[in-house]
Amino acid sequence: MTQTPTPLDAMDLIDRALVEEASKKSALVWVQGSEGAARALWHIWHEGAVCLVGDGPDEQPLKGLGLVDGGTATVTVRSKDKGGRLVGWPARVVELTPGGEAWTAAVGELKGKRLNAVDADTIEDRWARECRVLRLEPVADAALVEAGTGSLAAAPPASPAVTRRPIPAGLPKLVARGKRGRKAG
Repeated sequence: MTQTPTPLDAMDLIDRALVEEASKKSALVWVQGSEGAARALWHIWHEGAVCLVGDGPDEQPLKGLGLVDGGTATVTVRSKDKGGRLVGWPARVVELTPGGEAWTAAVGELKGKRLNAVDADTIEDRWARECRVLRLEPVADAALVEAGTGSLAAAPPASPAVTRRPIPAGLPKLVARGKRGRKAG
C-alpha cells in the first residue's frame, strides 16, 4: 500500500529542493558554527551537502567557527541575483578523512572551483597534509532557519586594517588645484 504525501511531506521536498538549488548557484555561503560570528565561505554542492576546504596556508580560515566533526552549524545561502539572504538551514558537520573515498570525490570537485591556486597541480596533496575538508549536510526533517528581524549585520572583526583616517591637511588644496587646472586646459 502506498501512502499519499501529506502537505508537510511535500513542503519538506520543496525545502530540500530550495536548499540544494540555492546552494548550487551561490558562490558563497555564510556559516555559523558553535563559536564566533558567521563567516562567508566559498564552497561547492556535492552529493547532497555543502563541501568546503580551509584552515591551511592560502585557504579560507575555519578556525574560530567551532566546526568540529559531528557538530552542528547553520548555513545561510544568499541570492545570486540580489545578494540578499535566500534560505538558511541547520547542518551536521562531517570532517572528511584525507585519502578516503568521500574526501577524494569532494576534493576532485573543490579543486575545479578553487581560483588562483599557485599550486594547482599539487593542490590535493597540500590539502591532505595541511587543510580540513568539511561536509555540511542538511539535517533531515529540520525546519529552515527563520530570517529574524532587522539587518542581521554583524560588526566586522577587529583588525589593524582601517579605511577611515583623517584627511591629510594638503589634500583639499591638491584636489581644488587639480579641478582648476582641468577647467583652464
